[in-house]
Amino acid sequence: MKPNVFKKWWSYISEVHIESTSSEYNESLHVLLKNGRYQLCTPNAVYSYADKYDNFKDCFKQLNLNHKSLQNILLLGFGLGSIPYMLEKKFHKDFSYTGVEVDNAIIYLASKYVLNDLSSEISLIHADAANFVLQNQLLYDMICIDIFVDDLIPVQFLTEEFLIDVKENLSPQGIILFNHLGHTKTDIKNAQNYYNDIFSKVFHEGKIMKVHKNYLMLSHTKDWLIS
Repeated sequence: MKPNVFKKWWSYISEVHIESTSSEYNESLHVLLKNGRYQLCTPNAVYSYADKYDNFKDCFKQLNLNHKSLQNILLLGFGLGSIPYMLEKKFHKDFSYTGVEVDNAIIYLASKYVLNDLSSEISLIHADAANFVLQNQLLYDMICIDIFVDDLIPVQFLTEEFLIDVKENLSPQGIILFNHLGHTKTDIKNAQNYYNDIFSKVFHEGKIMKVHKNYLMLSHTKDWLIS
């Protein structure tokens, strides 16, 4: 849904409230219009912000998006679809996406405000990410993990077992990107400890990358980082 012209103009001056809802997973979900883009947020976190979702955008700028194996992307945690939005609209890439989202309210909002404006092939699945990767039979060239409830990653997605299950869904030359907060000293410590204690044990050639106010953890960098 394209925003009203006046609301879009005003959103460059002050954010415009569009819609609020709640669900069993998120007590408060708010769709705002800010700088001409739809933003999905909770009281303490931004779930989506179109091409201004800077953590992934800054990472994508450093990745070889022309990688010969990159065709199919799995999104664990979909939000309003910032990743397909920016890859299509700003990086001009034509990929196929499978989005896995546990919250039906978010699926509804993504379908209402964003998906109809994208031409990319997107399959949006209502499922728990941990269950999906256990049952899925397909392989993906990029897997983006962006799973939060407000400003916390649920503990079941921070286990070594979950990473191993995600790895089983990755094509031989594919890459995994895992988004973690890096706003506060506590966030930074938690992210670094997780990388050192768990992530790097599963992905021995991994990398932790500071992007904007977050950390992205990469399963490996060979042939993927632009030198």
